Amino acid sequence: MAMAAVAASPAGAAAAEDREPQHETVPGLESQRLQIENVENGRGRPLRAGESWFLVGQHWYKYWEVYVQGGDQDSSPFPGCINNAELFEDQVNWHLKKGLVEGEDYVLLPAAAWHYLVDWYGLEHGQPAIERKVVELSGIQTVEVYPVELLLVQHSDMDTPHTAQFSHTDSIDLVVRTAREQFLVSPQEETRLWVKNAEGSFERLCNTRVTVLDAALKTGQVVVMETRNKDGTWPSAPHAMSSTSEEDADFQGQPGICGLTNLGNTCFMNSALQCLSNVPQLTEYFLKNRYLEELNFCNPLGMKGEIAEAYADLVKQAWSGHHRSIVPHVFKTKVGHFASQFLGYQQHDSQELLSFLLDGLHEDLNRVKKKEYVELCDAAGRPDQEVAQEAWQNHKRRNDSVIVDTFHGLFKSTLVCPDCGNVSVTFDPFCYLSVPLPVSHKRVMEVFFVSMDPRRKPEQHRLVVPKKGKISDLCVALAKHTGISPERMMVADVFSHRFYKIYQLEESLSSILDRDDIFIYEVSGRAAIGENSREDVVLPIYLRERTPARDYNNSYYGLMLFGHPLLVSVPRDRLSWDALYHILLYRLSRYVTRPSSDDEDDGDEKDLEDKDAVPKPGQMAGGSSQDPGQEQAGPSSGVASGSRAPVDNSPGPSHWPQRARRKHLFTLQTVNSNGTSDRSTFNEDTHGVSFSSQPYIAIDWEPEMKKRYYDEVEAEGYVKHDCVSYVLKKAPVRLQECIELFTTVETLEKENPWYCPTCKQHQLATKKLDLWMLPETLIIHLKRFSYTKFSREKLDTLVEFPIRDLDFSEFVIKPQNESAPELYKYDLIAVSNHYGGLRDGHYTTFACNKDSGQWHYFDDNSVSPVTENQIESKAAYVLFYQRQDVARRLQPQPGLSEPSASPACGTPPSSESMDVN
Repeated sequence: MAMAAVAASPAGAAAAEDREPQHETVPGLESQRLQIENVENGRGRPLRAGESWFLVGQHWYKYWEVYVQGGDQDSSPFPGCINNAELFEDQVNWHLKKGLVEGEDYVLLPAAAWHYLVDWYGLEHGQPAIERKVVELSGIQTVEVYPVELLLVQHSDMDTPHTAQFSHTDSIDLVVRTAREQFLVSPQEETRLWVKNAEGSFERLCNTRVTVLDAALKTGQVVVMETRNKDGTWPSAPHAMSSTSEEDADFQGQPGICGLTNLGNTCFMNSALQCLSNVPQLTEYFLKNRYLEELNFCNPLGMKGEIAEAYADLVKQAWSGHHRSIVPHVFKTKVGHFASQFLGYQQHDSQELLSFLLDGLHEDLNRVKKKEYVELCDAAGRPDQEVAQEAWQNHKRRNDSVIVDTFHGLFKSTLVCPDCGNVSVTFDPFCYLSVPLPVSHKRVMEVFFVSMDPRRKPEQHRLVVPKKGKISDLCVALAKHTGISPERMMVADVFSHRFYKIYQLEESLSSILDRDDIFIYEVSGRAAIGENSREDVVLPIYLRERTPARDYNNSYYGLMLFGHPLLVSVPRDRLSWDALYHILLYRLSRYVTRPSSDDEDDGDEKDLEDKDAVPKPGQMAGGSSQDPGQEQAGPSSGVASGSRAPVDNSPGPSHWPQRARRKHLFTLQTVNSNGTSDRSTFNEDTHGVSFSSQPYIAIDWEPEMKKRYYDEVEAEGYVKHDCVSYVLKKAPVRLQECIELFTTVETLEKENPWYCPTCKQHQLATKKLDLWMLPETLIIHLKRFSYTKFSREKLDTLVEFPIRDLDFSEFVIKPQNESAPELYKYDLIAVSNHYGGLRDGHYTTFACNKDSGQWHYFDDNSVSPVTENQIESKAAYVLFYQRQDVARRLQPQPGLSEPSASPACGTPPSSESMDVN
């Protein structure tokens, strides 16, 4: 309560004019003394918080005590009017002197005793009564002699302060009311307070329910009141933070039709905000300032009201009608402060931002100031109606906000133990539905088929295989296209001119990602790597070119991998270097020209000394299938580096035949799985080479020979099989199918078992979710993004969703009110779209304006009207539906009854032409 100085009462003023009290109305001296000093209404009574007590100058009071103690009105000196002049600094503002001490400078009298003295003796003319309140500070009752004097100013007029006194126990809300009264601010206008600190900075007084003491306000501090502008901004906010251009100053448009500037990969945030901004009842809640009374500054789970205030500012600007677009910089900063995952400017998920925002707004606006402990109870055989009501009441005991009112519904969750059959039924609140999309069990994979016929170019094939199939399924699918038996195929992942991995037939297809380059080689049906019982052996072949500038003593450091590697079947009985040379020359004949006899004589026989000798039979040990082959090329090796090292799962042959002593177009070199030679294993003094387990061979070319005989264009050529034009058609699915899938019985995963109270152990129970109670606004999140151990994908299935009359009556299991069908029917009000793939993408929004009923397309700061037939697309990601009874409760929305006219400004871009951030 304001501690403004209180003027003397009329009775006191009249008495002041007459120096002598009216003796016929004044009690005797002893009676006066008893009335003033008794324990009922006099000085002796205890202090009570909220009471008024008055200061009386010690000098005058001593005179009065002597006067009444003398017992004789005629013999004792008369004290005259009450005079407190010695307590004031001046006779103008009547400020109390600093450091006054009770018992030395003044005495304290309760209101009744004070008014007696004024009636009897009067108050010195012009002096104000010094009225002070009894307050409780730190558990002690005390008279607040020195209230807090604040200097109130307006943001628009900082040089004209108004002094007002407040008790330490007064609320900041009283300071607000006092300032509004002083500056004649209308009740419709929204204000906020700032306090100027000692260092000159300003700090918001956010929580108006705390006391002046809790806010640490001191006498002499400047408190600034600012009033929100008509365009929703605050005078203290920089212009660039709220509006995109100075031209918007006189702009007047449709409220809510306002873009949001992309701050850098923030389209996900803009999309979520536009959807939420177009939920009518939530936006009305903020526009009508109902949130101000419900801001929860002390919730440990909340964000000190800052998220709610930042969102409120955004809504007020967007719905002011004064902006074409706004810059959500302050909101972005607040989100990053309270949710570090959204710091910076990386792309994120609009649904994840939406989930955070709904939770943050709920806790900031939670009407429950102190959450009580609530124990969750299982149904234990009780009726669903009883258990559901109990669960919802328990939820509301801890969570009560506009977000709960608008978005929260109730699930029924049923768990069944597979061992003992124990059934657990609980009812759990939800804020949105994350529904799965029906997933195809087929997968389309693109591969390159390399025939043993050297005249045939590699063929690109598009194969349809089981999503959970094996490598053998890939070979069977290819066999149908090529006529080649699956037994004559080997599958390899080629990366950076190397074999990253050579697959075994029983391995899972899930280990192959869509971005991998998969080659399937035709090999002899008699051969397989490492199977020594077969008549043929399969050799992995690499192509390398010598780089003279980095040729250090013929080491592998001067060799660069190029082209596509090969898997070549070689008869074991012809496994000599000379035979291998001619076999490889034949396999390369499509793009390698055979030299004439004159060219062959150009070879220098001196190059064919023992340093190029071949291993003797039996000197090469058999490979191990467990060898990971993780050798990495050195930084100066000249081998093209990649982001992953090859994995060799193929054992090598048990012996190595001799190579002929003749050099032609290229030389052959034994290498490891990474395509580099380990020179340390060579022995110059023997006729053979001893090396460990890699059966890899490199074809090394001199630059001139490669330029002369190797046709790079032909080597890289391939043809497309007819199947490449085949597209696995994805039939559209209805939204109702997704909801049905959501309510289907499923078995819990190993990573998330359920503890059965009967079995006393964790079980992979079956779980079923049912919808019991739906909210006013239902958010449906389509789970388009799939993440597994081996794969990440986005499902671009077209989900057909109704604009109007989405009926949930078949899904809600709670006994229904047949007389109110609108309780189960919903109309679409907003859609968050995602265009693009996993690594890049762009978010936009379709939303229906609550005032005009017109649909608009929000693409960051661009906004354009659209027709209803443009809304449904493969990009739809998060859907917002409003219950029909809520729509009727709110103001009518003309335009919803019939489709809007086609806009003249164009249509939203398709997913094919959509730009990405």
